[in-house]
Amino acid sequence: MARIALTREVSEAIGQCELTHVTRMPIDVARARRQHAAYEQALRELGCRVERVPAAPESPDSVFIEDTAVVLPDCALITRPGALSRRAETAAVAEALQAYRRLFTIEAPGTLDGGDVLTIGRTLYIGQTARSNESGIAQARAHLLPLGYTVIGVPVRGCLHLKSAATQVAERTVLIQPSWIDGDLFADFERIEVDPSELYAANALRIGEQIIYPAAFPKTARRLETRGIRIRAVDASELAKAEGAVTCCSLVFDV
Repeated sequence: MARIALTREVSEAIGQCELTHVTRMPIDVARARRQHAAYEQALRELGCRVERVPAAPESPDSVFIEDTAVVLPDCALITRPGALSRRAETAAVAEALQAYRRLFTIEAPGTLDGGDVLTIGRTLYIGQTARSNESGIAQARAHLLPLGYTVIGVPVRGCLHLKSAATQVAERTVLIQPSWIDGDLFADFERIEVDPSELYAANALRIGEQIIYPAAFPKTARRLETRGIRIRAVDASELAKAEGAVTCCSLVFDV
């Protein structure tokens, strides 16, 4: 079995990215590309075969490939992003995925961003946000229920996506930002709360028995390590200016 990580390079136009909850700041494209290359190297070191989807220089947010698809063991959902400017990104991702998975597609009027989808086992928690609407969630449920999946809508406040507020960091452990979701939704799991001083620290990418995690959040990192979570730290500071994080920059799945 191989583990694939689909990625997409940083667009020269990333400075014109969509922003919702963060203040626009200048983005150093060259530095962002170096950080992205280091992120890809971390994926390789954790056992992934990195495959780049063709670049989309006209799409400022295209490096955040996670939002274009949800890849499950037996199928993939091609999303319909909530931001109109991002909808052209999905075609190339669908083309890359069709060699690996049966594809379903979210259609209008539904919207769904992959960053709103936290998959734990056969359950998909989907954020109810400005980017993912009730129709998109209902379509995901209709596609996946016959395959034995459960879809649960999750109210989210104060952040762009569900995965800004909660990610899985171990088999039965979830890292959460309690300001943005009701942590009781994950009552069946061990919960680790982010350090209160690190607002955006709940986004982690689990690869096997380790996580790729932003170096910007050392206090939360210590909380994770105290619980036995192994961390591969990366600098994602330029990508964070575009309201992105470590889960956003890849689609990871086994074949």
